[in-house]
Amino acid sequence: MGSALDIPLHVKYIQSLGENKDDLVYHLTAHLRLNAVYWGLTALCVMKHKDALDRDEMVEFVMSCWDDEAGAFGAHPDHDAHLLSTLSAIQILVMQDALDRVDVPRIVKYILSLQQPSGVFAGDAFGEIDTRFLYCAVNALSLLGHLHELDVEKTVGYIRRCRNFDGGFGAREGAESHAAQVWVCVAALAILDKLDEVDVDTLAWWLAERQLPSGGLNGRPEKLEDVCYSHWVLSSLSILKKLHWINADKLIAFILSAQDLEHGGIADRPGDQADVFHTIFGVAGLSLLGYPGLDDLDPVYCMPAGLIESKGLRKDWEALPRKTSP
Repeated sequence: MGSALDIPLHVKYIQSLGENKDDLVYHLTAHLRLNAVYWGLTALCVMKHKDALDRDEMVEFVMSCWDDEAGAFGAHPDHDAHLLSTLSAIQILVMQDALDRVDVPRIVKYILSLQQPSGVFAGDAFGEIDTRFLYCAVNALSLLGHLHELDVEKTVGYIRRCRNFDGGFGAREGAESHAAQVWVCVAALAILDKLDEVDVDTLAWWLAERQLPSGGLNGRPEKLEDVCYSHWVLSSLSILKKLHWINADKLIAFILSAQDLEHGGIADRPGDQADVFHTIFGVAGLSLLGYPGLDDLDPVYCMPAGLIESKGLRKDWEALPRKTSP
């Protein structure tokens, strides 16, 4: 637990990830490796320590995950290509100014090949569908400068059919509302300039209701609070310009209480094991809440806001003003 964000400790924690390749956990998480590099790099960028990891080594690792048969990226060398890892690879390469290393037309072809007749996207050639994959496709095509090749009406039509009575969105048609799925749908609509599809007040109310007495946020009614929802919920509220509908001070205190002040990193809730997933999304939440000493995070792309703005991709969102002291 802690009353302030221990940036140097968390930077050191991220630098240490992957050092022990004999650790069983390292091998059990191979399917998340490229995602984890993106999470770590983004957290470092927000904490103003982007150079804490070696750029060239990172770019070479990303390129080692290229699946030449598919024309996209897998999560780890010799893994099959997937939309999740392909988006992470693109995000990393954009942040490291190394997008010139990839065959953009082949990636665009791969992404577009995964759109289904319904408008949703499959994650890979094996066919699992989810609104997460739809967001990955929209985000990636936008970063690559090829959003004009997407069938926007078909894509938006699927998101529209995933909207529920409470204003939220689910993983697919008929699925219950979930804060993470709300974010991927709202962020995709923001990129596509189709936020008029959202019932703003109803959805913002549902999102604000995710705050529990502890100050933390949950993803669905009757669930436990979890630091990662600091990103899913807050980013959605930021896009909807309703971030002031939650108690920022209580949420900041909750996120900070989940820090591991011995080894670094942030956990899902106080006392649990820290990991890089909850570290980035805890830091992301703090950035959107205006916590001092952090850089701005773009809630639509979950990337450094200055970088997104420099590419002319910034959408109309609002975070809380940056504080000068905790």
